[in-house]
Amino acid sequence: MKAIWNGKVIAESHDTIVIEGNHYFPADSMKSEYYKKSQHTSVCPWKGTASYYHLEVEGKTNENAVWYYPEPKQGAIDIKGRIAFWKGVELVA
Repeated sequence: MKAIWNGKVIAESHDTIVIEGNHYFPADSMKSEYYKKSQHTSVCPWKGTASYYHLEVEGKTNENAVWYYPEPKQGAIDIKGRIAFWKGVELVA
């Protein structure tokens, strides 16, 4: 599976986990040069508190387009150390 935004592969892995229709990639599949830490957070009742990254590719920014759960609740422990995408990030098998 590849995650692509603004014409660049930003993550790639054969080991994704699908939860609620979202592919969670291993964090080490990130192309780190495209990610910038965000201060944004959100809360999911069963997964916990999500943190975010902005994407910066070819001079364009996609704010809070990547999320992860640094300390997921027990029911979502399988996504610890994984990232997921939205906001126009294309996923290609």
